[in-house]
Amino acid sequence: MARRLADMTYEEVSAIVGARRAVAIVPVGSVEPHGPHLPLDTDTTISVTCAIRAAERLESGARADVEAVVAPSVPYGVTDYASGFAGAIGVPAAALTAMLTAIAKSLLATGFVHVCFVNNHLEPAHDAAVRAAIEGLPRGAASVACPLTRRWGRTLSDEFKRGDCHAGRYETSLVLAAGGDVRASFGELPSLGLSLSDAIRSGKSTFAEIGMERAYTGAPREATRAEGEDLYEKLVTMVVTEIEEALALLAS
Repeated sequence: MARRLADMTYEEVSAIVGARRAVAIVPVGSVEPHGPHLPLDTDTTISVTCAIRAAERLESGARADVEAVVAPSVPYGVTDYASGFAGAIGVPAAALTAMLTAIAKSLLATGFVHVCFVNNHLEPAHDAAVRAAIEGLPRGAASVACPLTRRWGRTLSDEFKRGDCHAGRYETSLVLAAGGDVRASFGELPSLGLSLSDAIRSGKSTFAEIGMERAYTGAPREATRAEGEDLYEKLVTMVVTEIEEALALLAS
């Protein structure tokens, strides 16, 4: 099982950072509506699951000198697109950036050699705020693993690539595979072909403007646990690769 920072004592943390190259993986998410069938913490659940599985893969891989620890998640993010829906609890981009920068600096000061923010809340302003948090940190000291980049997005499902994946088949499958509380109604929801990426490019700025009257798009009723497991394999590869590339920079 992956080590969780919050479950450890200060002496256990001290032993880890003193004996091996320690990496801290920080899940980042949001509190916002994901249709009538998924919990408000869906993005955080996906990031936490990715972080745990990535830590386990790192420790079972070829890097015997690396200790991966999952830090407590940051559950609040920029949620402007969900404005007007109950449960959309957001923070300003600047506040998020400042908090994540402080977290990264504190983890590095504790003795972790690298901090990776795993982000699965895909609102552009949120992603930008997360990436801004590592600007100015030493080379290789921090990274962001997020499927919004073309490098990783192209490895995912067709629904994800089209952009009609908010609480659709993509995210519902991931929550099912994570053992999350998916309401049975997901099997009755009609499919909606509303692409968030196209809508964002056209200037729309809220779910309501896009036509997502129930805060979802895509085809949630087509979701399966098996598809979620396959998606996690790809997302975990993303996290592990970002970390390994950063560690290589530190070693160069």
